[in-house]
This record gives sequence, C-alpha cells and structure tokens, in this order.
Amino acid sequence: MQAISILAFPWREPAAVLCAFAEEPFAMGLLSGGGGAQGRWSYVLREPDRTAMLRPGDVESPAVVLRDLLGDSQPHDPSGPPFQGGLAGLAAYELGARFEPVDLPRADGWADLTVGRYPALLAFDHAARRVLAVGRGENAARAEACAQQAARWLDGAERPTASGPLATAFDPLHPPQVYERAVAEVVSRIIDGELFQANIARGWAGRLAQEARPFDVIRRLLDDSPAPFAAYLRLPSSAVVSNSPERFLASSAGGYRVETRPIKGTRPRGRNAAEDAALVEELRGSAKDRAENLMIVDLMRNDLARVCSPGAVTAPELFRVESYANVHHLVSTVTGRLAPGLTAIDLLRAAFPPGSITGAPKVQAMKVICGLEAPRGPYCGSLFWAGFDGALDSSVLIRTVAFIEDDDGWRFEARAGAGIVADSDPAAERQETEDKICALRRALLGGEA
Repeated sequence: MQAISILAFPWREPAAVLCAFAEEPFAMGLLSGGGGAQGRWSYVLREPDRTAMLRPGDVESPAVVLRDLLGDSQPHDPSGPPFQGGLAGLAAYELGARFEPVDLPRADGWADLTVGRYPALLAFDHAARRVLAVGRGENAARAEACAQQAARWLDGAERPTASGPLATAFDPLHPPQVYERAVAEVVSRIIDGELFQANIARGWAGRLAQEARPFDVIRRLLDDSPAPFAAYLRLPSSAVVSNSPERFLASSAGGYRVETRPIKGTRPRGRNAAEDAALVEELRGSAKDRAENLMIVDLMRNDLARVCSPGAVTAPELFRVESYANVHHLVSTVTGRLAPGLTAIDLLRAAFPPGSITGAPKVQAMKVICGLEAPRGPYCGSLFWAGFDGALDSSVLIRTVAFIEDDDGWRFEARAGAGIVADSDPAAERQETEDKICALRRALLGGEA
C-alpha cells in the first residue's frame, strides 16, 4: 500500500512555475482558468518515473498499458486535490480506432497514446490560493521525499517568454469553399439517412518565429482567453497547447460519480453588452442548437451506460449557456456511477473518442470524418490524468495547436470544427469555425491577427 504526503505552500501562478522547465520532455501543465468549479485546480508535472507510447502498429491493448503503469488502486486523501499522483498524457484522436470498428490513418509524428507516471506533482488551488506539493511512495519516507522534490520546483527561475508575433504565418490549409462543400456533402448524407450529425473541422498551419517556443503560446492564451481545460504537454520533438473549455470524462476515486459535459452550440461574443446578451438568448432559444446538443447527450448517455450501473446514468442539466472570452457555448451534463469491478480505464475505453467531436451514430460519423479530413492527431483527442486512487479527469482537445519540431524550428497545425446536422448552412458553419479559431490566431499572430 502506497503512502501519500501533501505539503502546503503560498500561492504561485502555475504557468510561472512550469515556465522554468517547460522544455523538458514530459513536462506538463494542466492550467485551469476562467473561474468556476471546472477551473479550480491546476497541476504541474515533470520527471515521470515511467513512460509509455503506443505507436501505429503496436499491438498492445491501451487498457493493459494503462493498468500496468497504474498498478493496484491506492488510497485517496480527502483533504488533498482531486489528482494525487498517477498517469497523465495524450490520447490522440486515432486511438479511437483501437476501441471502435473503424480504420483510421495516423498523423505523422504522433503516437496513439503517450503517457507518463508521475509520483510527484504540484497542485494549485485557485479558490484557496495555495499550492500543494503531493508525493507518493512505498512508505512514508519515500512519499515525503517525493513531495519535497515537487516543492523544490517552486524555486525555479522563471524564463522570459517571446514578445511580438509568435508565428510567421497562420494560413488555412484549404480555401473556405472546400469546407463549405464538405458541409454540404454531410448535409446530403444526413438527409439520405446515413447519419444524424458529424463534426467536421478545417485546418490552419504555420511556423513559429525563430525565437518562439510552444510554451509562449500557452502563456499568451492564459492571459488573453483562459479556459478551464487549458493545457501544455512537451514531448520529444513535439508539443501540444490547448485552450479547451470542454471536459470529456471525469470520475471520482472509486467511481461513485462519473461525469461528461459535452459542448454543442456556439455563438460569438458580442461587440457590446447588449449585443452579447442578445447572442446568449439566441443560443439559449435555438431549436437547432438544442437538438444538436441533445443528440450528443443521448450518445454520451449510451457510452456511459456501457460501464455504469443500470439506471445510474442521468442528465441532470441540459443546455446551460457558458461564456468564454471569444464564444458562448451550450453545455449539458451527463452523470453516472461505475458498475462494480470497473474502473476509470474502462470508462475511457467505453467513450473514446468524445461524442461531441465525432457525431451520431459515432462509428458512422468517424467514417465520414475520415473521408473528409486528414488524420487529426492530437486534435479532438484528449489530455487526461488517471490517479493511483482511481480518479480521472480529461479534456476534449478543441482549441488546440499541435507542434512538431524539425530542422527549421517548430511547425504547427490547428483546427476548428462545427457539428453538422440536416439544417446546417455551409456558410454559417464555416463562420463558426472562424469564431472558434480566433483566440488561437490572435495568440500566434498578436497584433497582426
């Protein structure tokens, strides 16, 4: 049985702490912002004691890999943060081909699953304005040593970040008309009865300026448009920066409560308070957006029912409007309780990839997406943590930039999508992608956006 040690320290901004070692492989920040219950905790991680990758062609089961790294379930300290040590990493969108009967080509440079095991971490409580150093070990002395190790990360010197435009370009991969034709094709296939909804994305690409690094992008996003599931992950020769507002799956230790919060329905922020309020009311009253949201709620209820106790899955809140720096979203909540003997790993396997960025029915939507988009890689996958105590939390990787390092520096790709239904208008859906990508464009181009 593992021991756990938790030490308390005065408040520090998590991004400022992470900045000191952001270029280390497997350095990670789960950098909540925007306030509210979803944005209370941030985490900074480094120096995993074990790592694992599942690359295309590897035959190992993702669930077996994750369970092997986690080991037996360990105690949860109720006075500590939700994440008290365990696994954290990236599940690329194409990991879904290992869970659902669909063949997905892979994106160059990205494994299906990349994960580290972290016996030490820093947890930042935004509500109480304190930092907790958490350590796990085979005995009390080892747990204390791990917590002290994490505490020393607070002493690192913050490095300066780049100023001015971070990218030399932020160019669409295809003309807008290509996306509108794809939307029209999906609408036609929906009318023909092939599916009900599919989330179709368009992409932008560019290169970072010579002096810029991916971490500079997350720092700027946190200042400009904080989001509850903002995150940064540095890997060997690659990095992920995400400004996601969307929770994928969460589970308490022991699985007594599991939750998903799908987003479907978007409006831009208004130019003044009156216009902003009108857009909120328009979204709240939109029959199209509510129907689109409800389709995904039903899909997620079905996914959770695969691993939850009979009758435990409910939707306690539908069509809540949540407002962020650049957009308003329609968000619903689905909850459940894991069936006896099942764990958060079973939950992840049952529901991945997220229903809100695939469509309904999920497998057919994935096939349609595959025919219209290049492999997604990190985009629409998940950054997640899975605790030694059985707890889990995870994001949907929307508002996300994927970086690859080559001989000329850092190149990147970002995407934004929209849920397409029978009455979707191609031009309006294309405009929705513009609204969603604007925070990333502004962070990368600064005053040139």
